Amino acid sequence: MLTIRLARTGKRNTAQFKIMLQERTVAPGGRHVEILGSYNPHSKAVVLNADRIKYWIERGAFLSDTMHNLLVKNGVISEKKRIVKLPKKAVVAEAEAPVSNQESVSSEQEKEKKEDVLLEKAEEAVVPEKKEEALAEKVEEVVAEKKEEIVTPKTEEAVVTEKTPEAKA
Repeated sequence: MLTIRLARTGKRNTAQFKIMLQERTVAPGGRHVEILGSYNPHSKAVVLNADRIKYWIERGAFLSDTMHNLLVKNGVISEKKRIVKLPKKAVVAEAEAPVSNQESVSSEQEKEKKEDVLLEKAEEAVVPEKKEEALAEKVEEVVAEKKEEIVTPKTEEAVVTEKTPEAKA
């Protein structure tokens, strides 16, 4: 598939672009089929080979969004411009729009649900800390028991039962 797009050229901070026809899979600065013009964003100078651009569009070449808008602006094609930038988040739009009573009630309920979820997550985070404390206490108890066993001398019966395996069974 062929595509018409911009390929950056020029020095650092002084960008200029070539308008190129190339395979979609090739890097924008890579091998091209034909150079169809140039664009300087600083001076807004556009040089287009309109006949060749229309020819390749008729043959099925795709346009990048920026290239499409540039051709619409210069009158080469007559279509609606494409949206290139992403729209702002919906939260900002909601804050600017007037809110009816029903919408405000539902948004309050949503906020309460979110707060409940956050509280549950906070409680779940606290529970592991309590578990760690309980585990540490158990470890201390076991260590204390082991120390008591070591300190107390074994009786003769305990020694005899350890030596004879029949007594254990």
